[in-house]
Amino acid sequence: MTGRSAYEEGHDVKADRRTDILRAAARVIARRGVRGLRVAEVAAEAGISTALVYYHFKDRAGILHRTLEFISDRAERYTVGRPPGERHADGLDPRRALERSLLLEFQDRPEVRENSTAWGELQATAVFDPELREALAGARLIWIDELTDALGRIHPTVPAPARTVAAERLTATLEGLSTRWLSELLPLGHARDLMRESIAVELSHLARHAAATVTAVPASAATAVIAVTVFD
Repeated sequence: MTGRSAYEEGHDVKADRRTDILRAAARVIARRGVRGLRVAEVAAEAGISTALVYYHFKDRAGILHRTLEFISDRAERYTVGRPPGERHADGLDPRRALERSLLLEFQDRPEVRENSTAWGELQATAVFDPELREALAGARLIWIDELTDALGRIHPTVPAPARTVAAERLTATLEGLSTRWLSELLPLGHARDLMRESIAVELSHLARHAAATVTAVPASAATAVIAVTVFD
């Protein structure tokens, strides 16, 4: 016996069904674009009836918004992976952890290609859809906040606003390179090299900012010592 109630098992089945629908929606968006998304095609892709799709999601807009969340969550899962033998991203090596998480957005795997293509399609559609634009802005803000924290583990003395600007540049660069890679305008290896160079540039910039912050403290301390000496 599992010790699980009928309610719990039913809840899991419902959650799994919703996940199947969102996975199907991501595949359809990656294949046909947002404008080509039809609820009937999502249902066929998921192997269920159209009525069951509407049971879980009230309309097409609801499917789009939840698919955006699904894509963001799935990207987070595959970007926290690590090769065997490499240290975990637990603060032991924050620079490597940051680089790995961003470079894992460039993988020649169906799941990654599908996810990145669907994200790009949703981003393009947000230009004409204010509601989707708001949802996309929220997802991107979470991404930027996570990168800001990651940069803080590398350069803890750099103020958060400076780290946030660096995170915004890194996400913008990644999205641009991803679009070119998916469009076959850039080979995968070259896209990864350019992303790696962008990370190095941002970290170098933050290192100079950190150095300036450190050197400013002794100067202030020296001024205080002089003032005390004069008044003594």
